[in-house]
Amino acid sequence: MKKRSIGETACREYLLAGNKVTNLEAQILFGVGNPYALISRLRQEGYIMKSATCTYAAMLVRVNKYIQLTPPTNLPIREIIFTEYWISK
Repeated sequence: MKKRSIGETACREYLLAGNKVTNLEAQILFGVGNPYALISRLRQEGYIMKSATCTYAAMLVRVNKYIQLTPPTNLPIREIIFTEYWISK
């Protein structure tokens, strides 16, 4: 079994706690270099991964609970779409 990075382990535990995460959140909050690989490994391990779209604005609300992230003023944050992932229970 391959040794996981600390950030990947933290992101995995965050997902197992019932939280949702986007690729940008995984990179910013946990330092996961390739969040898509983490999602793929979780699926291979038998977890049922669900996904949905969310706006940049919704993702900012979640991220700003932990860090201060301020996008440029001319960025259309309500029009930019991310895919969020979570583990189905």
